[in-house]
Amino acid sequence: MTEVNGPPRVGGWTRFVTARPRLSLLAALVLTVLAVLAGSGVADRLGAGGWEDPDAESTYATKALEREFPASQPNFLLLVDSGASSVDDPAVAAEAERLAERLAGEQGVIGVSSYWQADAAPALRAKDGREALIAARITGDEKEMGETLDRIAPSYRGVHGPVEVKVGGPVAVRHEMQTIIQEDLTRAEMIALPVTLVLLVMVFGSAVAALLPLGIGIVAILGTNAVLRGLTEVTDVSVFALNLTTALGLGLAIDYALFIVRRFREELSAGAEPLTAVGTTLRTAGRTVLFSALTVAVSLAAMMLFPQYFLRSFAYAGIAVVLLAAAAALILLPAALVLLGHRVNSLDLRRVFRRGGQPRAAAEGSGAWARTANLVMRRAPFFALGTTAVLVLLGLPFLGVKFGTADDRQLPSSAESHVVQQHIRDGFPGSPGGGLEVLAEGRATEAQYAAYKERIADLSEVQRVDGPLVKGDSAYFTVLPKGEAVDDPAQRLVDELRATDAPFDTKVTGTAAVLVDSKDAIAEQLPLAGAFIVIVTLLLVFLLTGSVLIPIQAVVLNALSLTAMFGAVVWVFQDGHLSGLLGFTSPGSIETTLPVLMFCVAFGLSMDYGVFLLSRIKEEYDKTGDHDQAVRHGLQRTGGLITAAAVILAVVMVAIGTSRVTNTKMLGLGIALAVLMDAMIVRSLLVPAVMRLTGRATWWAPGPLRRFHERFGLSEGGAGSTSAVEQDRDKVAARG
Repeated sequence: MTEVNGPPRVGGWTRFVTARPRLSLLAALVLTVLAVLAGSGVADRLGAGGWEDPDAESTYATKALEREFPASQPNFLLLVDSGASSVDDPAVAAEAERLAERLAGEQGVIGVSSYWQADAAPALRAKDGREALIAARITGDEKEMGETLDRIAPSYRGVHGPVEVKVGGPVAVRHEMQTIIQEDLTRAEMIALPVTLVLLVMVFGSAVAALLPLGIGIVAILGTNAVLRGLTEVTDVSVFALNLTTALGLGLAIDYALFIVRRFREELSAGAEPLTAVGTTLRTAGRTVLFSALTVAVSLAAMMLFPQYFLRSFAYAGIAVVLLAAAAALILLPAALVLLGHRVNSLDLRRVFRRGGQPRAAAEGSGAWARTANLVMRRAPFFALGTTAVLVLLGLPFLGVKFGTADDRQLPSSAESHVVQQHIRDGFPGSPGGGLEVLAEGRATEAQYAAYKERIADLSEVQRVDGPLVKGDSAYFTVLPKGEAVDDPAQRLVDELRATDAPFDTKVTGTAAVLVDSKDAIAEQLPLAGAFIVIVTLLLVFLLTGSVLIPIQAVVLNALSLTAMFGAVVWVFQDGHLSGLLGFTSPGSIETTLPVLMFCVAFGLSMDYGVFLLSRIKEEYDKTGDHDQAVRHGLQRTGGLITAAAVILAVVMVAIGTSRVTNTKMLGLGIALAVLMDAMIVRSLLVPAVMRLTGRATWWAPGPLRRFHERFGLSEGGAGSTSAVEQDRDKVAARG
């Protein structure tokens, strides 16, 4: 394949990355080994929280209560089961008191309370009288709390005389979640890597070519682990980010390597020498990879605008892995291709199924994808309206979304901390642990506290008010709502408590308050994040295409491609359909940050495939000025590639989706559905149909923007290859 202005040239970047290919690969090997050493143990330093807004009222109140009233914020629970006896049985009470006294003497444990102490709260005793709770607070950061839990839990778990004890509480939930995620990620990698290799061999035929994308992916993953390990020294990073590192590291590296290796093999089959083929590949597919990486990174960077470190962690991991995957594809892969040359087609495992030794490219206008393009463009209105209607219909369940918080129900039903919390939900009065705490700061009299307590008790959603417990100029009240801990009435109660008059400063915290503050923080930043993604994406796609309409089409159609994912998330994970088949417990809500995360990741991946298709269409249009032929050519040349890349990425995401943690399962399966819908419906049907309807006007741009693109834009065709486009644009402008 040649450009319109003559044979391909070996440019400066090609000379740079191929000057000493063996040295480049050796340096990459050394850096990868160093990354393995630097990133070792990264999972042990990652946190399992991060859903809260650090600047919210609830966060301030939680920290103040932890400091002044540690017993008010228990994060460690012992569920004491008396079997057939009552928890008030003398032998049971004696053993429970012994356990509580022993727990109070443990290093790193404060604020021990239990049902058996003199002033115990009734909510610490089960309704049937056979179970009761010992509550305490484990101090320190997440790592220190995990170490304390590992040290003390084994000696309390199990049978102690007349009672059996199970360990639970928020610390146990987070620690068990972190452990399960690490185990599941290892299993997902063991599933994804061999399956991905088999699929790559099926795509390329050549085992040598198939190993190249896999190698790029491994380099990107190991490098990102080292980056995350470094970030843990200066900020909090969520353990969930490891899943994105694996998924995007394999998925995007394979996408980029597929695109580059496929173009390199095309150039070789056209008779180019290896070095010349690499030069053409970098000027065409290499530029596409660069634009794709930038668009994906932009989508992920939007999560930096949110205050929750759960979301920011995915931005850290995602940006790192995208840039490392692109760098490896644009630096290491060309060096490897120069060394391999025609041997990139070696070990062709499909040779036995065809005549001749080399794969034969489909003739222009022939093949399944050419027939698909012809059919879609002949029936463009039908495909445009039909696919849009289907996508909108699939997204309708999202209109009924309910937002909640991540809790123990993220874990499998057999997990000990989930069992403990489920027993509390089902068998204890007043939803222990689901109450609201009101922190009162400022000097006040007993009468003022009593009057304020009465005002709280008069609120319609309040079941009971306990307190105040006073210490110096601070006090706190515990408010139990009538319903569930985070349902709509509980969230309304948060607003009512914050609006209740008091002669002192008040701050409200608790599960429902954290949810309210998290929703407010996301709602506040969401317009800014959305504007950031849209504006930067519009600019990048304009720089690639020089068109005003194509960037708008890209953003709208990308967003439309995500409807099926959001509809499925609500229908499956919130409403609980398929919960038995997929093995999870539905909490009846979606964790607040998950839709933001899934949108940013899926939108970026959709743009990845969009750039692949648009760049090839643009290259052909630059050569011929024939709009319809360019669309057909672009779909024929990239349809199979995009579908293969989407299937491989979906395999990786489904492997991630086998996790026993519900949020990870939702992330993996949801994004797998999104990329398949985007590749097979949007890129294959909707985009060519819409471009057929918009016709030559697709490429129009006003004079100032056209001149801006001529000066700063980049395209696959290379410099000097846009004369046909310019002539066509002038004709369109003249007719307009």
